[in-house]
Amino acid sequence: MRPLHLFQDRRDAGRNLAAALRGFRGRPGVVVLGLPRGGVPVADEVARALGAPLDVFTVLKLGVPGDPEVAMGAIATDGTCVLDGMTIALAGVTPAEVEATRQRAAAELVRREQLFRGARPPVDVSGSVVIVVDDGMATGATMRAAVLALRQRDAREIIVAVPVGSTEACSALAAIADDCVCLATPLPFVGVGLWYGDFSQTDDAEVRDILEAASELLPEAAAGARAHLAQ
Repeated sequence: MRPLHLFQDRRDAGRNLAAALRGFRGRPGVVVLGLPRGGVPVADEVARALGAPLDVFTVLKLGVPGDPEVAMGAIATDGTCVLDGMTIALAGVTPAEVEATRQRAAAELVRREQLFRGARPPVDVSGSVVIVVDDGMATGATMRAAVLALRQRDAREIIVAVPVGSTEACSALAAIADDCVCLATPLPFVGVGLWYGDFSQTDDAEVRDILEAASELLPEAAAGARAHLAQ
């Protein structure tokens, strides 16, 4: 039997998450990054509520060959790759298959970056307080890759923020991020989509449109972040 959903849709989840993050409103150097695709509309609500610039941080799940919905790891734009050794072993995935999957994902990351942001350069997060948002965490592999990649980019503080997640994923991310804000860790967890009334897929065009609107909506916030990063 399907339980009552926690959130109407990603926008509703974003507004609830923003309320939990209101302490960051007005804080200098805050940047909100959404993980595509589904994390971007959630992040948009957070960025609007906090008056912070919004950007996308592209990370892709590495699916098990033949069963792509099962994550064996994730890869970020800069090549940072996180692998789940246990899943790889249980699924019998060979090193050659892992590498082939990684290479395909790396090529797809380049395509998505160009599609999402066009000519706009990514926000330089060095020295910033970065709030990384997704629509939920099941295994946490995608978010883990994002956090590790942002560490390499010298973010001053990294806050993981999700509306819902598994207890295991939230605990694991709390150990590597500066903080992990997760509104709900229901048991049994089953999957992220179960806790949304509407969990329809977010497509590439919606991500692009959200980012374009955000760049026009908050020019002063974006300029302020750039000025802070230039100091």
